[in-house]
Amino acid sequence: MLTINNKPIQLIAEVKTESPFGYRSSKTWDELFALAEAAGDMISIHTDTRWGGSFELLKKARTLTTKPILAKGIHATDDLIELAIKSGADYVLVVGRIPRVHLEKCLIEPNTLVELVTIPTDMKVVWNSRDLSTGGLKVETFAQARKLFSGWLCQASNIHNQADVDPRADAVLVGTHLSEFLKG
Repeated sequence: MLTINNKPIQLIAEVKTESPFGYRSSKTWDELFALAEAAGDMISIHTDTRWGGSFELLKKARTLTTKPILAKGIHATDDLIELAIKSGADYVLVVGRIPRVHLEKCLIEPNTLVELVTIPTDMKVVWNSRDLSTGGLKVETFAQARKLFSGWLCQASNIHNQADVDPRADAVLVGTHLSEFLKG
């Protein structure tokens, strides 16, 4: 657990070997998993092949840790949420929609602030600073999201160090820059 301004903030450590936006890790999946497992309060495992993930890797991760696992992906259908849970996920990231199944296990990632305000405040929400359609930064910020959403809110993407963490976040999801982030 991180502490920023005397506030505990959960660290969700991501295992990401690549992205569709040009990122490719110099570390193997196993090396990244070991780093995430040692540092994270929760471990994020990609299920989408565009980010170097799969449901098989999710199953593998479940055999390697007792920590909570977040299945990270778009999960565009409720069947994919079911598959993620059956594959060992404790939580499932769902982008751009509110599913009909396992709401208590879903972290919802809205694409816009307009989507954000439609999400009930008893749900867990991830505000990703990255626009998943372009790979660039969203115009809307975490600070704007926090003003609009009073519930549990996780800050994600473009986090290089603890100075990048908004102290109003309940959690922070760090992937690409996890090694750098952990060095301080």
